[in-house]
Formats: sequence, C-alpha cells, structure tokens
Amino acid sequence: MTPADALAALRAAEARDGRLALARRRELLARLATTLRDRAEDFVAALDADYGGRSRYDTLLADVLIVADAAAYSRRWLRWWARPRRAWVPYPFWPTTAAEEPVPKGVVGIVAPWNYPVQLALWPVVDAIAAGNRVCVKPSEFVPRTAMLIAEVLETALGPDIARCVQGGADVARDFCAQPWDHLMFTGGTATGRKVAEAAARNLVPVTLELGGKCPCIVLPGADLNRAAQSILAGKAVNAGQTCIAPDTVLLVGHAPEAFAAACRASGIALPEGAIASDAQAARLDALAAGARLTPLAADGEGRCRAIALAEPAADSPLARDEIFGPLLAVQPVADLDAAIAWIASRPAPLAIYLFGATRAEEGEVASRTRSGALVTGRAIEYAAFPSLGFGGVGASGMGRYHGRAGFLEFSDMRARVRHGRWSLSRFFDLPRKPIAAKLTKQLLKK
Repeated sequence: MTPADALAALRAAEARDGRLALARRRELLARLATTLRDRAEDFVAALDADYGGRSRYDTLLADVLIVADAAAYSRRWLRWWARPRRAWVPYPFWPTTAAEEPVPKGVVGIVAPWNYPVQLALWPVVDAIAAGNRVCVKPSEFVPRTAMLIAEVLETALGPDIARCVQGGADVARDFCAQPWDHLMFTGGTATGRKVAEAAARNLVPVTLELGGKCPCIVLPGADLNRAAQSILAGKAVNAGQTCIAPDTVLLVGHAPEAFAAACRASGIALPEGAIASDAQAARLDALAAGARLTPLAADGEGRCRAIALAEPAADSPLARDEIFGPLLAVQPVADLDAAIAWIASRPAPLAIYLFGATRAEEGEVASRTRSGALVTGRAIEYAAFPSLGFGGVGASGMGRYHGRAGFLEFSDMRARVRHGRWSLSRFFDLPRKPIAAKLTKQLLKK
C-alpha cells in the first residue's frame, strides 16, 4: 500500500463513519494498551533480532510498557481534556456566550525512527487517537521485524478504518512526507527534519518535529561526583546511548576529568545490555571518535555490543560538534558555570539539559540563560516517561509537544464556538449607523 492509498482509505472511512466519538476513542486506547501487553514478548524477540542483540528491559520498559501506560493515562483523562473551555466575552457583546472546543484534525501521518521503534511510532498514535484522529504510521525500515509487528498491532487494536501502516525505505518515506495529511509528525535527525518540514510546507501541513542535539550534563562543585556519574551513566547505558535525550557531553565545573573517570568506574555501569543497532551506526561512531582520546570503562562485548567510553574531544573535533547517539560520552572541563552556559549557548538548543549539584540559584541561572526542551536536575532521560509532561524540543531540537494533554492539544484544532443573543450594544454599530454610535464609541474609548 502506498502512502497515497493509505490516506485515501482513511479519508473515505472518515467520510463514511464520521469523527470518533469520545467513547470510541477510550475503547480504542484500551484495546491498544491490551494488545501491546499481549505482544510484549514478540517485540522483545523482534527487536533483539533486528538489533543483533537488544536489552530485554529496554524493549519492555522503554518501548512497550511506556506506550501501554500512556494509553491508559490518556484514556483516564480524556473526558476532562475534551471539555469545551468557556471564553470571556467583552460586555458590548453581552449576552453572547463563547467557548473553545478541541476537534480532531483528521488524518495524522507519523514517521518513526529505529532507535525506539515502538514507542516513537505508537505514543504519537495514542495522542492522535485520544484527539479523535485516524492515523497512518511509517515505521523504520531498519527494524523490519519490529515494523511488521507494529503493523499487526495497529490492525488488531485499531483496525484498518482507524489506522494504516505503510512499509518501505527512504523513497517511501519521502512520498509519505509529501502527502496532504492533516498533521505530520516526524522523529529523527535535525537534517532530515528540515527536509520533512519543507515537504509538508508545500501542502501547508502542520508538523511536529522531534529531533536531536547534544544534551549536556553540567556537574557543579556541589555535586556528589559518584552519584552524578552513576546517574549520567545510567541514562547513557539505556539502548546503548542511542537515545535523543541521552547525556552527550559532561561539562565539569570544579571537578577533574580523572576524578570523574574514577567515579564512572566505581559506578559499575560500563557495558550496555544492548548493541549498536547496525554496522552503519557503528561505522559512524568510529568516524566521529577518530582522533579523540578515549577511555573505555570496560572491554567491548560480542558483536556490536560496545562498552561506554569517555572521550576528550578537541575543540574542532566532530565529536565536540555533532550529536553522538551511542555509547561515547564526551567530557569537557570548564572554568565555571558561566563557561558551561556559554558552551551550551554556542550550540543549537538541545532537547534536554541535565544539572548535578546545582543550588536553586544556579538552576535558575541556567534556566534564564539557556534554551532547551527540558531542564532536569539529578537524573537523566527518565522524565520522558512521564505521561503528564509534554515532551519536545526547541529550535534545531524540534518543534511542538506531545505526550498526555500536550499531545491531545497538538493533534487537535481549537475551534471557536459562539452563540449570540437577540440583542447587544454592539448592534448599534450596524449600518446604517445612528447618532448613538458616536456617543457609544466615545464612551468605549474612555474605558
């Protein structure tokens, strides 16, 4: 099935059956959560095969259960989110009433990447279904077994009148992004995100872009270095660092790189449970690290299972400029908090900034002088699992927000509903105007 065929089929279903009622949406969300839990072990096996070794916990917790929990959360709060909100009416228009109501956009296209192929395909589906839309998903071709399972889950839980799945490579993805969806969501790299936005703009399709960036960790003098290292490496080890919000560069303020390396070794976190996803990704990481001084925290595992390595990149190294997206952790000593903030400000805004050992005043200083999708103190990456917290980037790290109510609103149009009374002061300004219009204008200007 081509993207155009899928879009046409979903539009035909919408024209025939109408928009999804609230009760229907809640039923679909419940079925999606149940189906995901039922197929959890199938996803474990598929992703392990697609990656050539992937952590069971990464798949169960960060791909399957996170989406099932998000569906349950949205189902619980959906009636509240969908309520119209009364709007204030200026007194010359009284007794008019006004409100805003969220209405479905229509058919939402979703392009998902390979690093969390279930979560990043199906959490947007949760938000789009909650908002009353039909959906079409383009999974990544780099995880073919998982992509087929995603298609089966959509068929079982939602059915072809609600959801379609389009398979294929880069040519299909380009065609997909060129379709006149009512909204398009893309998760992936910043360079590709620009191309997606350009393709969508030709049809005036609104987009949500979840992209990448170099997420820094600022370790301040007040930090317990052992605790900071443990938390940073715990976040880095998930999915072998192949996470858009993984710690990328550690900015050390008042701590020596040698002391941080010792704290990393003491943490016991060294070899991620999963592999680098492909030979191409492994080659990219090798090229990125070329010439940098590396300190592996352990011996590499079998195949593409690589230990986390600390890297001290030169200022002009690609490692200091490009997103790492793997089990390398750049370490950069800086003079003080001002220098750390300057380092962040000199680069595109990241998805997240992580703080360790910050006082409230220092946290406020970072918040007021930087841009990022999130500012997190004390841990890394876990905030993305909070279904009540909107998730997204700014600038080069993305646009738009999803998860929970933020996602419901992202995939809704806020329609104004106005009901005028039989009479109001405003009617004195209708043509042909009488002399009282001039008097009323003068009175209104005095207000």
